[in-house]
Amino acid sequence: MPHTTAPPVLYTFDDSSKLQNSLANFILKAQTDAINHRGTFTIALSGGSLPNQLKPLAEMEGVAWDKWQVFFADERIVPLDHPESNYAACAKAFLDHVPLKREQIHTLNTALFTDFTKTNPTDEPKDADEAENEAIEIADDYEQQLVHTFAGANSARYPTFDLILLGMGPDGHTCSLFPGHPLLAESTRWVAEILDSPKPPARRITLTFPVLNHAFRCAFVATGEGKQDTLATILDKPEEGLPCSRVRPISPGLVFWFTDKAAAGKVVYPQTEYKWIQQERINESEDPIGAERRKMKAEMDAAVEAANA
Repeated sequence: MPHTTAPPVLYTFDDSSKLQNSLANFILKAQTDAINHRGTFTIALSGGSLPNQLKPLAEMEGVAWDKWQVFFADERIVPLDHPESNYAACAKAFLDHVPLKREQIHTLNTALFTDFTKTNPTDEPKDADEAENEAIEIADDYEQQLVHTFAGANSARYPTFDLILLGMGPDGHTCSLFPGHPLLAESTRWVAEILDSPKPPARRITLTFPVLNHAFRCAFVATGEGKQDTLATILDKPEEGLPCSRVRPISPGLVFWFTDKAAAGKVVYPQTEYKWIQQERINESEDPIGAERRKMKAEMDAAVEAANA
């Protein structure tokens, strides 16, 4: 059966409070579906403005924090308490305010840092070869953390995240996948290093498109009038190939956009009304992922029947 992708789902909200609370509800829905099917919830977080959008999660009832495994969609090669650290931003916004154990949060292995990185992480490295080798080792270690978490869950070639939360840069980049960069063509590695990020700091690691596009759900958050032109290009002109447009999970995966009216001001792409799901009402019949699962099963059953006829 050929792999297919579904078109993005665009949700637009009147204000930040409605967006944030709906996003928290969406995350809870994804969590419940994942735990019902596999007993655990795997999520990848991004940095930028996204962490502050997650604050309502800390107050939400029904979150099974003990079932979460948290990764980062990309990370800067800096100490975990550094202002540029995505982990630090997420910790300040909500991770430090919820009952997650430290071993449930998968960060860079700082034991692999050189002394230079520990003290001058955003400076240009004095030894380029050492800096490159360090970044490769850190990326490989993070990939092994993914292998350890996802091994045995399925036999897929790539890990299947239950949810990856993403941001959108003004140039259309997401994670640390930038327009025109060679990493856009990476097809085998789960985690790759980047040494020349056009947005500082230059050295980072990032999930690759094969991982993004094997997730059950990817959800972008974009707010503010400054995102109008780029968002319109991503949704209305995907053929231009901006990195955000390339996030199209294969079936049964889906991609969602949570935006405010300011960001979506120039978008022609059709909007969908977000349907709030109460915890006690969450089930497959109300979940697009569940519907896709049932559709795939029906197609597979029909194919088997036809083969045996």
